[in-house]
Amino acid sequence: MPPQMAFEAVFGSLGEWRDPALGGGIAVLAALLGWLLYRLFWRIVRRVARSTDTVLDDSVLAHCRLPTLALFPLTAIYAARPLLAVRLGAAPTAHVASLLEILLTLSAAWLTIRLLSVAEDVVARRFDVSVSDNLRARAVQTQFRIIRRIVTVAIGLFTVAILLAGSENFRELGTGILASAGLVGLVVGFAAQKTLGNLIAGIQIAITQPIRLDDVVIVEGEWGWIEEITLTYVVVRVWDLRRVVLPIGYFLEKPFQNWTRRSADILGTVYLHLDYTTPVDAIRAELQRIVEQSSHWDGKVCGVQVTGASEQTIEVRALVSASDSGRAWDLRCEVREQLIEFLQCNHPDCLPRLRASVHGVVEDSGLPRAL
Repeated sequence: MPPQMAFEAVFGSLGEWRDPALGGGIAVLAALLGWLLYRLFWRIVRRVARSTDTVLDDSVLAHCRLPTLALFPLTAIYAARPLLAVRLGAAPTAHVASLLEILLTLSAAWLTIRLLSVAEDVVARRFDVSVSDNLRARAVQTQFRIIRRIVTVAIGLFTVAILLAGSENFRELGTGILASAGLVGLVVGFAAQKTLGNLIAGIQIAITQPIRLDDVVIVEGEWGWIEEITLTYVVVRVWDLRRVVLPIGYFLEKPFQNWTRRSADILGTVYLHLDYTTPVDAIRAELQRIVEQSSHWDGKVCGVQVTGASEQTIEVRALVSASDSGRAWDLRCEVREQLIEFLQCNHPDCLPRLRASVHGVVEDSGLPRAL
């Protein structure tokens, strides 16, 4: 026998039991039971989290407690509908059930969105971008963050659709809106075409990945790192801690430099303009000594070449390699400083000089003049 029929059989003949106040008390008791189950559940989760070293349980504790604070009591009240029907009657119970269904739908959507944050924490721990070789980690985190935002928007739209479909009044309102959707759709589509274009660009970037989180890029003449990628814009952290915010379509429409597209390894160059008498072999040996003592060199590339010559100086290029752009910058500065110091101390005549030749002197009004 269904619970509602059983309670009707016991209490149906007792009219005094149909009391709204008593029905409210039952709802309060059900909510209290749900709250006790909530406390018990999270006490168990907290105890498990203390005994393990995984990020999953810690992230669940951080993100999901607040949504379940509403979900547990609402579920308990919804489960007590047979008791409420006995005390309140069928019609009031139906209205209460409709309200509970709305609240439960919102709470479930809220919990689902927070579970996406839990999944993001797990992915961030599994694919750590703080390590030196983080190409795969940056790719995975970039894809997941963009997909998480898309799924969040989809959950919100789906939740609104469920709520509208469950109400007669709102269903009629929705039908009226759909009747005039032609003109409204054209106006909204024209107004939001740039936003929709950026949204599609965000999906394309998530798939093709011309940029990833923590990539080193040069955009608008600025050198920095990709700090944040959203559905509509990208934040670039410049070397001096400024932020350049660009629409996400920028990275599909305009050229830019990505120094870590395939690998974080990078070559650094140092140019010196020196005199023709410069001993290149001595500079080559000094460069080898400098990089071998440096903690920024990755041990792969070290070379010196004369890459140019003008009427006054020669151009000497020192080429070194590092594991990432930050180390390459520090290594270049270190090489430049120590090579200049080496030349000042050991070969000061090799620094750029201005030469002049005097071929003869003639007398003019008693004053010598060089020809």
